[in-house]
Amino acid sequence: AMAGRLEPHLEALRRELRAPDPAVLSVLLALLAVAVTLLIWRFVQGRRSSRKAVLLLGLCDAGKTLLFARLLTGKYRDTQTSITDSSAVYRVRNNKSANVTLIDLPGHKSLRLQFLERFKAAARAIVFVVDSVAFQREVKDVAEFLYQVLVDSTVLKNAPALLIACNKQDVTMAKSAKLIQQQLEKELNTLRVTRSAAPTSLDGSATGGPAQLGKKGKDFDFSQLPMKVEFVECSARGSKGEEGDADFEGLEKWLAKIA
Repeated sequence: AMAGRLEPHLEALRRELRAPDPAVLSVLLALLAVAVTLLIWRFVQGRRSSRKAVLLLGLCDAGKTLLFARLLTGKYRDTQTSITDSSAVYRVRNNKSANVTLIDLPGHKSLRLQFLERFKAAARAIVFVVDSVAFQREVKDVAEFLYQVLVDSTVLKNAPALLIACNKQDVTMAKSAKLIQQQLEKELNTLRVTRSAAPTSLDGSATGGPAQLGKKGKDFDFSQLPMKVEFVECSARGSKGEEGDADFEGLEKWLAKIA
């Protein structure tokens, strides 16, 4: 008898489940969408927080090692051309709980790519140091190395923040960050054209660069890249020389932002 009385209600419930209320369905779908978004966000954040390294890249004598030492100790020290990497934890000046691992990589042509290969997957950000005094003379070499960094598949996928640090601004002959940006965009555009026209190898695969730089059919500029690119003027030596402080407030602010 009890079963008989419940039967109409059970039947109504079955009908409800077979033809759910559109309002209930839309709420469930919205909740599902939120859950999926949160999962993706946590996954992306997890991957980003597992990348704690800031790589210091650049040609020999750009001033990477002195920048590295100044950021860590504040003190000037004589440096020589690096043949291996150096790493240390850098703590943000006004927030000691925020930190990154600074890694100074050798700039020598025969070493720089193998060290980049070793550390690129851990990079949250890259500081590409340019000698602003020798820039006019070295522009082709600077652009060549920067191009190799920017078309790397791991760098493109992870899109670490990129800062071009125009160093040695204490010297009168130093080029401005604006001019360095314009010249680099021009050189990278030329490199892109010559690399994309490079001959294919015997098995038919292209030998020119693993990826297209920037947007096809448009002159290259840094805003076309997947990562945020900024330029800053700095001086690891500082305007007062060895006795005074370095002049890199812009670099410190940027490190605080990405830490």
